Amino acid sequence: MAATDSLVRSDFLTVVFRSDYRWLTARLRYKLGCRFNAEDVASEAFTQLAAMPTLQEVKEPRAMLTTIANRVMYELSRRRDLERAYMDALALAPEACHPSPEEQHLLMESLLAVDKALEGLSVNARSAFLYSQLDGLTYAQIGELLGVSAARVRQYMVKALRCCYEAARHEQGI
Repeated sequence: MAATDSLVRSDFLTVVFRSDYRWLTARLRYKLGCRFNAEDVASEAFTQLAAMPTLQEVKEPRAMLTTIANRVMYELSRRRDLERAYMDALALAPEACHPSPEEQHLLMESLLAVDKALEGLSVNARSAFLYSQLDGLTYAQIGELLGVSAARVRQYMVKALRCCYEAARHEQGI
């Protein structure tokens, strides 16, 4: 039975790819202004579509592909913004303090993982976490900066740490 399901999935993906890849790429090229970026996003959208466990339940493949492609573009935009902010901060540091390219890559990946883990939090909760972890500020100092009590900062930290813990568990497959 599993072989039949696999064949049905494969046939479905083949049909959707043949009928919708050019359509999606053209749509993305219009939004992104670059054929190569459009092809990258379209390919990633199809990869994510193929990974869906409920693929046979997709009734409107174009709508699903559009939704996935929009998420991919959003994630790329966030990544570029974070990379730009990191490079701006790095430019302010003395050159002797600059990490190696390998360390920069690992730091960037770590920043992206933390950013993704904190994605659902409010701006204040994210800020509190970053002030605490990156700047070493106390809860009282963070509270003054954010205009909230230290107890509220503690609540923000609990939420942020819970998000990081859940992201780590998810990453480990637990």
